[in-house]
Amino acid sequence: MLIGHEDAWAAWRAALGGERMHHAWLLSGKAGLGKSSFARAAAHTLVGGGPDPDHHPDILTITYGPRTREDEKKRDDGKPFEFARSIRIGQIRDIQRRLTTRPTLGDRRAVIIDPADDLERPAANALLKSLEEPPEGTYFLLVSHSPARLLPTIRSRCRTLRFPAVPDDVLEGLVARTMPEAAPDERAAAVAAAGGSPGAALSFVDMGLGKAAQIMRRIRDAGDADFSARGELTGLIGTRPERERLRAILDLARALVSEGVDALPASLANRRIAAHDGLVRLTGEFVTYNYDTGLLALEIGNLLAGCGAASERADA
Repeated sequence: MLIGHEDAWAAWRAALGGERMHHAWLLSGKAGLGKSSFARAAAHTLVGGGPDPDHHPDILTITYGPRTREDEKKRDDGKPFEFARSIRIGQIRDIQRRLTTRPTLGDRRAVIIDPADDLERPAANALLKSLEEPPEGTYFLLVSHSPARLLPTIRSRCRTLRFPAVPDDVLEGLVARTMPEAAPDERAAAVAAAGGSPGAALSFVDMGLGKAAQIMRRIRDAGDADFSARGELTGLIGTRPERERLRAILDLARALVSEGVDALPASLANRRIAAHDGLVRLTGEFVTYNYDTGLLALEIGNLLAGCGAASERADA
């Protein structure tokens, strides 16, 4: 399922075989391209393999931790818990204490930070110190969906591996092989909205969002004067969707407003950019505030409806 990694693997293997392996790597590309899987596999080759690549003592992973102390207790008790929305300084400090010892099985250790984009500022500053003076035998792999969000000083200390978007025809074949039970029009809508991301396309199909993509595209292009399409969208989203479904819907909407924007006249491109900014704001807010699902769907629809030529004529 992981496609488009050939160049990244070639660069990584060449570095492994070279005289001086760079100590920090930035895995850059949009979400859903398999960067996390690449990081784990690459780390495994770095430390010399082992019986269990998912539980190797010399591969340390920093990602979202429990949101509160109560969630920490739930995690420790083996119960479901809520994750934080960022990576905190305490997590970096914990890893740094472990880096004062030698690797367990060999002379190399890998630290994966996934996603590095969500490092809180104090955590990013703490990490920077390790990147500036890396412990001997320690190598960092930073997974990043939006490298511009990282401190420039962190980016400058990393060698970048770029993961390109997958062409639609290749993506269509992957989705057809992986989810043959999905209707062709649903698969096509998911591929069109995924922007070259296999993970996004498969997620859209798995969550049944192909129809939502069609409605959103219709609102974006033709407007929604009688609000009927926004009503359809609200019905598809449902009254109590899971958080991951809402996040996928917002990801889908952002992908659709970005679609083909470079070829649009400036006036329409600016409308798309404004809508994208609004969707980014909603994505950040819906996990914090107790949004009414119907109002959230309406707000998404309003932003999409403001994108197109129909809206421009209405404003004239």
